[in-house]
Amino acid sequence: MLEKVKKRYELFAREYVIDLNGTRAAIAAGYSEHSAGVTASKLLIKAKVQKVIQQLQTKRASKLELKADKVAEELQRLAFSNMLDYMEIGEDGRPVGLNLAGITRDQASAIQEITEDTTGGTGDGERRLILRTKFKLADKRGSLELLGRHLGMFQDNVKVTGLEGLADRLTEIRKAKHGGS
Repeated sequence: MLEKVKKRYELFAREYVIDLNGTRAAIAAGYSEHSAGVTASKLLIKAKVQKVIQQLQTKRASKLELKADKVAEELQRLAFSNMLDYMEIGEDGRPVGLNLAGITRDQASAIQEITEDTTGGTGDGERRLILRTKFKLADKRGSLELLGRHLGMFQDNVKVTGLEGLADRLTEIRKAKHGGS
């Protein structure tokens, strides 16, 4: 019996590390779909399950040669990227255009999108050809938030609702189990 429970815990843990979705992992491990969310919450606080999850995540990270420092460095590159590193500024203080010739590999990693669009210029001499370049860096706010979380700068507060009457219901269940005593 204990071996069966252990295997189920391991299956849950293996499924959980795929996408960190406890409800889906509980269902995949064979627990009831109806109570999968509650079951996942209970499993995730069990020391044995946490240990298996930690082992699997460590194994995955080493397989990918992924270290927390490496991730933090990449987040730092994205979070602290600056448009001025990519632009030429004219004497009047206005942007003249992009200058990507001298950017570093680290700066290039922060570029999310470069697109060009041309309009006008029919050749009749009346309309000028306009070249519009869209240049977008990685999500600065999101990168800063992830970096801050990594450094423990933010704490999430979880509000639990829907437990009204739970104590009374548990008392009823206990009484029913013990023959109404």
